[in-house]
Amino acid sequence: MRLVIAEKPSVAKAIANVIGASKHNDGYLSGDGYAVSWCFGHLAELAQAESYDKKYGQWRYEDLPIVPEVWQYVVSEDKRKQFETLKKLMHDENVTEVINACDAGREGELIFRTVYNIAGCTKPMKRLWISSMEDTAIRDGFNNLRPGSEYDNLYNAAICRSKADWLVGINATRLFSVLYHRTLNVGRVVSPTLAMIVQREAEIKAFKSEPFYKVSLDFGTFKAESDRFSDEAEVAAVAERCNNQEAVVISAESKEKSEKPPALYDLTTLQRDANRTLGYTAQQTLDYLQSLYEKKLCTYPRTDSKFLTEDMSGTLAEIVGISAKVIDAAIPQSINTDRVCDNKKVSDHHAVILTKSAANTDISSLIAGEREILKLIAKRTLCAVSDPYRYTETTAVITCSGTEFIAKGKTTVDLGWKAYVKTDETDNTLPELTENEPLTVNYISVTEGKTTPPKHYTEDTILSAMEKAGAQDIPKEAERKGLGTPATRAGIIEKLVSVGFITRKKGQKTVSLIPDGIGTSLITILPEELQSPLLTAEWEQQLLLIEKGELAPDDFMKAIKDMVDNLIRNYKVIDGADVLFPSGRPVVGKCPRCGSDVTESKKGYFCERNNCRFALWKDNRFLTNKRVSLTKKMAQTLLKDGRTYVSDIFSEKTGKKYDAFIVMTDDGDKTTFSLDFNKGQ
Repeated sequence: MRLVIAEKPSVAKAIANVIGASKHNDGYLSGDGYAVSWCFGHLAELAQAESYDKKYGQWRYEDLPIVPEVWQYVVSEDKRKQFETLKKLMHDENVTEVINACDAGREGELIFRTVYNIAGCTKPMKRLWISSMEDTAIRDGFNNLRPGSEYDNLYNAAICRSKADWLVGINATRLFSVLYHRTLNVGRVVSPTLAMIVQREAEIKAFKSEPFYKVSLDFGTFKAESDRFSDEAEVAAVAERCNNQEAVVISAESKEKSEKPPALYDLTTLQRDANRTLGYTAQQTLDYLQSLYEKKLCTYPRTDSKFLTEDMSGTLAEIVGISAKVIDAAIPQSINTDRVCDNKKVSDHHAVILTKSAANTDISSLIAGEREILKLIAKRTLCAVSDPYRYTETTAVITCSGTEFIAKGKTTVDLGWKAYVKTDETDNTLPELTENEPLTVNYISVTEGKTTPPKHYTEDTILSAMEKAGAQDIPKEAERKGLGTPATRAGIIEKLVSVGFITRKKGQKTVSLIPDGIGTSLITILPEELQSPLLTAEWEQQLLLIEKGELAPDDFMKAIKDMVDNLIRNYKVIDGADVLFPSGRPVVGKCPRCGSDVTESKKGYFCERNNCRFALWKDNRFLTNKRVSLTKKMAQTLLKDGRTYVSDIFSEKTGKKYDAFIVMTDDGDKTTFSLDFNKGQ
């Protein structure tokens, strides 16, 4: 029997239907020589720091950097039953080989291999690599299974990415949280993304709007406009000089121009369009697209390619026809396959398009979000294979009393791909004008405008910025650029919102991403390397080298560990940064080291001064072993008198309880506790 492991239950069921595994069991399906089971996404993940040592339950500067010698994994309780099912199946003597049917990409490889490895499986491994959930694609995939070893480098890149993110995330988050007494989530993608949003907000606040003026000449059938003037008196003088004067045509030139059709959708471009036109968040679009994929109505969603492979050109016309049916539109007169089919521009997965199954689906039965995303994909497919939009543009240069004015006209020759999109393109045809032709000015007007600040980021524009971030610093031959991947960008935005670093602010037409105060403060104190897109760009290129077998994983990980170690050893708290993170917490006493206020937070009592590391932890090991809870009143007494009287202290040796003074000693670097049984003191 062959064991097939998919990433999700819905995908497993789709595969099982094709290969004949129709019997339902607890946690898997079976039949026709197959057992088909599934993960729930990441079934097992890297363990948290405290799993390596209980002392990491407290966030202390002295314990950094945290670098595991042997990496540990944990399976959450809600997924343990399914993990045990997979483990049992892998060790079943009837199972001869295991087929990795998780999503065809870096993360899918990581999900499968993690379970395979921690389950202690050593059976032969094969890889199913498909970009569509249609029956024919699944059958073709099973007919062309590859040895799992061919994807070892892909897994190496995936596990390196996972461990590196853990090292930077855990250590940097703890470092800055401890130093600034506030939970500050830091990451190699999340921090540069936040930095871009903070920088944009700073540009908007620093922007000073300035007025400008233009003179417009009305000739009855068309208008001509001057360049901008910054001085109101100057523009008034120009208008006065032109009053009752004749204008003359200096030149009039017409050119036929064209706009190429947009490319097919990759995930990021689809998310951008869905945000701009439908108001969907990036995560919503990904969720709708994933559901459509699992319903066999579109191809693999997490793609960074906008092209199809050349062997798909034969079926493209059928997909175009299905797309036209979905949006009730005419099929393009000519289908330009060469424009969308290019093997050199397809890496793991091709562009997002509809599948043949969409032809037999009642689109109205889909939920609204899925239906609208399906229509967007259909529309983009029709646009991509259509002819260019062609038009004639006429530019006339006209002079009046020594000032030049410009008139422009536009006439559509062929709508081409724009026949499928709503557009504000309108013909504005100029009359036929000849050189030196005199013109009578019917009316002169002066218009006033103001320079506008940069716009706040929306999910549309931040996705574009993430995609392009650091691109100028990456060699041209690099396959992947920017912050994150198409599969992770939506999650990064959601994380920034959930931790309170940014907020969504709804306007009349768009939803803007605005940095919160703590997000701005975090970027203020972060070193450049952690807020620059260069770090993640460099990582991504190195991970690609690992995928190609051109860089050893150990060399990559050594560089990451060195970077983290240097950060911990060399970072200095910014002077005067106390005002960036005001706690607003009640004061419980004065710090024995520096005299600043000590305030209460969820985990303990901490000095408000950022470069002072004094802390009284509520779960201090000395106290918890004695079953003593450090209350606010006890902390106040300790800070005032250096000791506090406590009843019912548990004895670890005898199991009995006793009363005593708990004495605090602080040497300026470390805080320790001891017991004093002398009630007279």
